[in-house]
Amino acid sequence: MHLEIISPDKILFKGEVTSVVVPGETGLLEILNNHAPLITTLKNENIRVKESDGKTASIQVNDGGVVEVLNNKVTILL
Repeated sequence: MHLEIISPDKILFKGEVTSVVVPGETGLLEILNNHAPLITTLKNENIRVKESDGKTASIQVNDGGVVEVLNNKVTILL
C-alpha cells in the first residue's frame, strides 16, 4: 500500500509500506493492505511505519493530525 505523511512545510514520508500504526484518538490503529476506508484524527504520539523492504521508521505527531485510508492509499496530514 502507498503511504504519504505530509506536514505544512514538507513531505515527511512517501513510499510503499506493509503496515502503519497510528495513534488514533481512541487508541492505536494498525492499517494493513486492503483496509476499509477510514478517516480519523490523531493524538500526539508516534506513527510507526514498516516499509516494504522490511525497514521501520517512527515519526512523531506533535500537534495532532488526520489520517485517511482509501483504496490502499494512506494519507496522513500533520
